[in-house]
Amino acid sequence: MSTAKNQITQMLSMQDAMNSRVSETWRDNNYEWYRAIWVECAEMLDHHGWKWWKHQEIDVAQVQLELVDIFHFGLSLRLMSGDSIENITQTLATELTQNSGQQDFKIALESLASAAVTNKAFDALALADCMRLMAMDLDELFRQYVGKNTLNFFRQDHGYKEGSYIKIWHGEEDNEVLANLVTTLDTTADDFQQQLYSELKAKYPK
Repeated sequence: MSTAKNQITQMLSMQDAMNSRVSETWRDNNYEWYRAIWVECAEMLDHHGWKWWKHQEIDVAQVQLELVDIFHFGLSLRLMSGDSIENITQTLATELTQNSGQQDFKIALESLASAAVTNKAFDALALADCMRLMAMDLDELFRQYVGKNTLNFFRQDHGYKEGSYIKIWHGEEDNEVLANLVTTLDTTADDFQQQLYSELKAKYPK
């Protein structure tokens, strides 16, 4: 199996596990994953900048983080299709390595949002365009996805659903703590996710 397919298969498995952690019946709950995609697209555009009446700097790190969040929802939509993991993996591996030639991030993002609003679908080619325009390849998507998935599990294990989770850790938001931790660990290690979880646990405010 190619590296790309292996990474996508792992991410599909992790997404299924995360969704099941939130609700064992997630496949039957009719969650609006498509809506989560277009709402994230709108939020992301503010981090990228689109207002012609004022100066804005692109927050690349935050935009990349939002793209990872969208990928969570996109994977969930594909898992809901009823297709086999093998077929979903093959399709995503193809779509995520394509290039439509679009050079305007805002338009690529609007294509992603449009597919979600109009067809309740995940346009992985549009996501690939967004990633390319933010200097993000599949390896980087995988690295950040595993990190965010691990943080999501940590949140669930520490009262996120009940409202008791602490999101600010010693003056830093948990996403920032995560970003810093990921750079200190070997993301290719077989136990990367376990190492990261242990480090998060060590830094969590008691």
